[in-house]
Amino acid sequence: MIDTSLFLDVDCRQISKYGQHVCGDAFRSQKLSSENRVITVLSDGLGSGVKANILSLMTATMALKFFAANRDIRRASEVIMESLPMCQVRRISYATFSIVDAVMHGSTRIVEQGNPPYLLIRNGECVPVEHTTMTMSSGGDERKLRLSHLEMQPEDRLIVFSDGVSQAGLGSTHWKLGWRVEGCAEFVLGRIAADNHISARQLAREIVEEAVRKDPNQIAKDDISCAVHYFRRSRRALLMTGPPFDRRRDRELALRLELFQGRKAVCGGTTSNIIGRELDRKVITRLGGRRGDLPPVCSIDGIDLVTEGILTLTRVASILEAHETDFKFDAAGRLAELLVDSDQIELLVGTRINEAHQDPSLPVDLEIRRNIIKRIAAALRDHYLKEVSIEYI
Repeated sequence: MIDTSLFLDVDCRQISKYGQHVCGDAFRSQKLSSENRVITVLSDGLGSGVKANILSLMTATMALKFFAANRDIRRASEVIMESLPMCQVRRISYATFSIVDAVMHGSTRIVEQGNPPYLLIRNGECVPVEHTTMTMSSGGDERKLRLSHLEMQPEDRLIVFSDGVSQAGLGSTHWKLGWRVEGCAEFVLGRIAADNHISARQLAREIVEEAVRKDPNQIAKDDISCAVHYFRRSRRALLMTGPPFDRRRDRELALRLELFQGRKAVCGGTTSNIIGRELDRKVITRLGGRRGDLPPVCSIDGIDLVTEGILTLTRVASILEAHETDFKFDAAGRLAELLVDSDQIELLVGTRINEAHQDPSLPVDLEIRRNIIKRIAAALRDHYLKEVSIEYI
């Protein structure tokens, strides 16, 4: 039976080789909503620095377009190899790649060339996967493709990484042969055992940080990238901001929040006061919890997060648009984390004019709440592949 509640949480963490300003690995993702499909590509360019970045970025971009268009795998791979610029030192054009083509509630296809084999974590174990091999040729150079087809289940994780992870610590006293795929798998199993619901973002970050720790000097001797695909049942979140246009709908607003099944966030002093009044609950300001230059968070019984409105939302929009991976523990960071760790996000936006935001000396972003909400929604869809809906009230 098809499980229609399955959602793919995917994120990637990267660290550049020590001394380099750009990463020689590239990660790209695309969600094809009409096909209920998510495609990701992790590519590792030859060498490091700018040249490797060009190779990997070209590879990832072309692979994403070819797979989205359902082109022949072998021919697409050959075109990619033929299109790469030649390395003037080694006289070869080369970039590895791992492609995950996941159809929700259907089969997932994985195509690998040159990267370490991916990990499939299921029911607390690293599960071996059968694959077929396909030979492709480019300029007389033959390379092997590994092809796999899987039926994903809830709580499955697919983990792909560059050789910066598997070769971490290579040549050191404790890791003469590197961390290897087996070492990474052991670490992953331990982390999942400690936290069954660890997010893709958090797990990818911890894998990369652990790889860096394998080096005696705690530095990245190579570009290090890890992408985690977490197939899970959808997590819902509701973000409510702004009072409704008609004051007679205040009660309706509060009841919708009360009855919502999932995580709940309220942004805005007026909005939080409406919720507190209509649900007969106190709004408590946590002055001791203020961090940075944003107003402190508040609390209302039954609500996961209560913050100030426009300033916090503007900061959240900037965080999400920059695709930041480490969130501060201020109001904006906590709200961004709540959104990123959810899958289906409902944004309920009140349309009553807030007189406090009509001061022409205030930034343009403060004038219209709905523009900020649109920025947040677009970033969540484009960068984090979330399902987002906006409703104005």
